[in-house]
Amino acid sequence: MSRRYLCAAFALLALIAPGCGQPPTQHSPVLLRLSGSTSMQALLHDLAEAYSERQSHVAFEFTAVGSTAGIEHLRRGQADLALVSRGLTQQEEYDSRTGKRKLAYTVVARDGITVIVNDGNPLREITMYQMRNLLEGQITDWAELGGADEEIVVVSREDGSGTRVVFEELVMRGHRMTPTAVIMPSSDAVRGYVSAHDGAIGYLSIGCLGSGLAVLEVDAVRPAQQTIEQGTYPITRQFLLVSLAEPEPEIADFMQFARSLPGQAIVRQTYGGARSGALR
Repeated sequence: MSRRYLCAAFALLALIAPGCGQPPTQHSPVLLRLSGSTSMQALLHDLAEAYSERQSHVAFEFTAVGSTAGIEHLRRGQADLALVSRGLTQQEEYDSRTGKRKLAYTVVARDGITVIVNDGNPLREITMYQMRNLLEGQITDWAELGGADEEIVVVSREDGSGTRVVFEELVMRGHRMTPTAVIMPSSDAVRGYVSAHDGAIGYLSIGCLGSGLAVLEVDAVRPAQQTIEQGTYPITRQFLLVSLAEPEPEIADFMQFARSLPGQAIVRQTYGGARSGALR
């Protein structure tokens, strides 16, 4: 089952307010298991915290394993919702034999994938053409782009990462990334590596930025809420909450909350707070 009760036995105490003849409605505690994209963890923690304040009987458990693994956890019954930072494939969404929908989803945010360098790097802008050549390994020294005479270290994500899938689709366009790229298992790992290595370049969700980084303009467009929402920033994607085709009520209710006005206010607040450190 996709819903799990927190306790095998749970004693309900009838809390009767003075002057009231009926006790308030009680709910059995429920645990919702969320698994998937590391880029979506911070946002979903904020949404889950706000939801639990409204529905105190609902608790959340998070597993950061990447988008593809999150979908697999959902299929196996190891998760109630998958956090997916890319579009679903036809094979993932529909049963190839029957044509019936296997998975349902809701879009909770539009995200920009930022190109990041160490904040000691003087470079602040790059074109898509330059970036593709750099990531392929044709440009190997920052001096070729007007920076210091220092070797470029490309940092990428692991197979199964939704961020990597979208980045390669929009930036690499069928070209292969250099085999010397340093592969990292999470957004936190990418952020930590680039902030610690002067010659590094990588990519992160705009919601995962932090200190020690500088964000590059791409084709003279700065990644920001307005340029991402308008689609003028060239590396954008959608964040999906994915469930089974017929989700249980608690799951459907949380998905609806994420799309509600209060939920979307949290999306804007989370992204606004995360951006201030590196975008300068």
